[in-house]
Amino acid sequence: MTMIKKQVGVAIVGSGPGGASVARDLARAGKRVMLLERGRDERHRFYYGTYLGALLYTDRHALLFSKEGLNIIRPLMVGGATSMYCGSASRPPDWLKQKYGLDLTPHVEAIIQEIGIAPLPPEQRGIASTRIAEAAHDLGYEWFPMLKFIRPDRSPRFDCGAKCMLGCRCGAKWNAGEWVDEAVAAGAELLTQARVDEVIVENGQARGVRGVWRGQPLEVEADVVVLAAGGIGTPLILQRSGLSPAGRGIAMDTTTMVYGVVRDKGIGDEPPMTWGYADDERGYLLSTLIDPWLLYPVITALKGWRYPLTWPRYGHTLGVMIKIKDDLCGSVSLDEGISKPLSEHDRARLDHAADLARRVLVRAGADPDSLFMTPLRGTHPSATVRLGTLLDQNLQTEITHLYVCDASALPEALDRPTVLTILAMGRRLAAHLLGKPDGPNGH
Repeated sequence: MTMIKKQVGVAIVGSGPGGASVARDLARAGKRVMLLERGRDERHRFYYGTYLGALLYTDRHALLFSKEGLNIIRPLMVGGATSMYCGSASRPPDWLKQKYGLDLTPHVEAIIQEIGIAPLPPEQRGIASTRIAEAAHDLGYEWFPMLKFIRPDRSPRFDCGAKCMLGCRCGAKWNAGEWVDEAVAAGAELLTQARVDEVIVENGQARGVRGVWRGQPLEVEADVVVLAAGGIGTPLILQRSGLSPAGRGIAMDTTTMVYGVVRDKGIGDEPPMTWGYADDERGYLLSTLIDPWLLYPVITALKGWRYPLTWPRYGHTLGVMIKIKDDLCGSVSLDEGISKPLSEHDRARLDHAADLARRVLVRAGADPDSLFMTPLRGTHPSATVRLGTLLDQNLQTEITHLYVCDASALPEALDRPTVLTILAMGRRLAAHLLGKPDGPNGH
């Protein structure tokens, strides 16, 4: 079979927030950029944002599990995880600068201003969701309106609910694919259905990538390679490229939901994660969230056959999401797949958060006998190619001109939404590659 060969200045693998941000800035600066995306551009297909779509464009049709049974939803498509996220944003934690010297502040503030990231107006945060926040306030816990990548004014028909996690059909939610479009408009080349297997390395320097493009062998020669294939994809590429330590240790921001039934209407038709509460001392985040209607019985069935029987009460169900700052343990391996056990500290965090979630739900009117916790899932595979361990301050590996810009580069679990942090990392890396001072506008 004929090898397809291409030559560019910068090859970027992955079109999620990291890849999209680097590609846009470099293309706008006149660099020859090629963006390689394993999936398709699903945004304008009839099934985008539907249950069918979620099965079609997720890894293993949403049936990707760790060895321990942790369900991991991994979108493979233009825009990456931003195609199926809750549209929530959070500034990077202070420890990222204090412990690791990574100051993203100027880039973060510039991105917030450009995209218009802000909490939803009070009247659009949801009546039931707001009732949960008020109940928490009554118990002495200050919940706050979450920053959102959702702008109702972008949509002629704002229709945001739990189903938005399948993909945004009304157009209100920002997607990294928008920056991919801008990169292409500035001259970048986008290859979809391009699976990158390894980095070409010669004399300790990255020279390009090899893989398969729509069934044909592909080789891209490049002066610089940026891996942005995510917390699972990037370490596997690096392992094939000779960096065997990649993938040793992984964080997941391990997540679950606590559900409870009320007499009034539940939160299924309300925008997801409009309110939140962070306990950074113990290491967890709480927010208002429930699974989409048709996924609810599927997810609860993983807990036991009795739990899907609660499905008829979905319209009266409140949900509190728990996301813990899990310890680095387990691995991502070519031979052994994904392993992510919980440490003793993780279980203590989970127990503390679950107790608070139950008390808040009861205070909000939930029947104590109706409360239950869903199975655990992995929402942010990260910290598999860590800053300070496998990456230097500029996100470069030990292989010259090979960089990483995605959740795998995080040094530990963020315990909060990751997209804004990764976008800022991409802007910072692009500035470095362009030889600019570390600022959003080169100053």
